[in-house]
Amino acid sequence: MLGLLLLQVLASCLWLGHSEVVKSFEDCPEFFYAGTTPNDALHPQKPVWICQSYGDSYHYATLYDSERRIPVYSAYKYQPGPAKRPHKYWYVEPQLISENELQNMEREIVLIDKLHRFTLEEIKASQAVLEDYEKMTGLTRGHLAACSHMDSKENKTSTFTLTNIVPQDKSLNGGQWNQYEAKTMEQMSKGCTTTYIITGAVPGNTNVAEGRVNRPSHIWSAGCCLVGTQPKKSWGVIAENNKNRLKKVSLGELENMLGTLYRGRRVTLFNNACPRQ
Repeated sequence: MLGLLLLQVLASCLWLGHSEVVKSFEDCPEFFYAGTTPNDALHPQKPVWICQSYGDSYHYATLYDSERRIPVYSAYKYQPGPAKRPHKYWYVEPQLISENELQNMEREIVLIDKLHRFTLEEIKASQAVLEDYEKMTGLTRGHLAACSHMDSKENKTSTFTLTNIVPQDKSLNGGQWNQYEAKTMEQMSKGCTTTYIITGAVPGNTNVAEGRVNRPSHIWSAGCCLVGTQPKKSWGVIAENNKNRLKKVSLGELENMLGTLYRGRRVTLFNNACPRQ
């Protein structure tokens, strides 16, 4: 009887380990103002909700399109800090491969050669892998949750997962988008007690990496600034993913533009308390 009880407890613990990839963000609502997530207008046909876990802690939230093998958006708090940019390791999400007890993002080589848990083909079935991005020309690995917006080594490291990356135009990623991440964000968040960020990608009509990974048509980002506990200002930016040009807009304008790009759907990104103008 005692042995049976121990087995039941063990099974329960292993099941709890599956909470990183779920059917909502109920396990990591802290990355959304007032726990309010974007509405389902952005949802792809095969959505996966990821509470991005590294070192047994959540660092941000990602809605992932497992069919197109790109994230739809990543949501996080803007908290830049002095920690150095981490190593160049890239991670994948074991929970997308199959139900298992691996809670944290992990490197392909560890999953395949050290843990002997999966083959490369098994990983490729559910998500992008390193070799996909090595086959791209004129495109780079574009972060949605930005490394530079994180405050610790662990937080920064967690952004280097391919479930947080899209094929981004090389000139845009190193040009106007870099300016937005490094300078505009700092300016816009001055005086804010807490700044919530959602950065996303609109699926495009072409695929790269031998058709495995979608090339987004647009990259966008939105912020909601709180002073104390009250939202005081917000903003948006959007860029076509084939040129080094960025457009700054209000949150309301961005939601309207995304609504058009998503075929007339009504898009809301933040809780209604965040200013739209």
